[in-house]
Amino acid sequence: MSLKKSIVLIVVVLLIDQISKIYVKTHFMLHDSVEVFSWFKIYFIENDGMAWGTKISDIVSFMSDRTAKTFLTLFRVVAIFGIGYWLYASTKKNSSKVLLIAIALIFAGALGNIIDSMFYGVFFGDSTMQIAKFMPSEGGYETLLHGRVVDMLYFPLYKGYLPEWIPKFGGKYFTFFEPVFNVADMAISTGFIMLIVFNKRAFSNQNSN
Repeated sequence: MSLKKSIVLIVVVLLIDQISKIYVKTHFMLHDSVEVFSWFKIYFIENDGMAWGTKISDIVSFMSDRTAKTFLTLFRVVAIFGIGYWLYASTKKNSSKVLLIAIALIFAGALGNIIDSMFYGVFFGDSTMQIAKFMPSEGGYETLLHGRVVDMLYFPLYKGYLPEWIPKFGGKYFTFFEPVFNVADMAISTGFIMLIVFNKRAFSNQNSN
């Protein structure tokens, strides 16, 4: 698999990710939802932190939310350069197709979320109790590097009370799958799953594609 094909895959994933985010951002108010199936909803939320909404300031208590957000965005930018170099070096070594696809997916997903974090606060208005405008005259809802990642894919496959016999959690209301995510998150997760499940094929020394 050539570098050109890897770039095409990245562009396709990135376009799907950004088009879906921009559509939701400009057509939904925060926490609006549309039921597609009983087990799948478009549910608009914004993530100000890392995976599952975790913030660095939740872990490092002495750091303010704003400083933590700046640090997280800059870390993501540095990481994307590292992933990009990994992809470039792997294509030059004629690495396996599985590895190149996995890296390309991880790169595309990381870049998709970086765009939100860096620019969405500047380009879009606030979504609280209103539908956000693109490039509003009064300015965006945040400054550069402090945007929030748009999430919208929600799969509540099961909702109900857990059996009483389950230790600690018995009798409590439970939803599976609770997290809300986006196309970029899916790309990153798929890439990492490929590296784990197809580890031997991904890191083999074979030069075939």
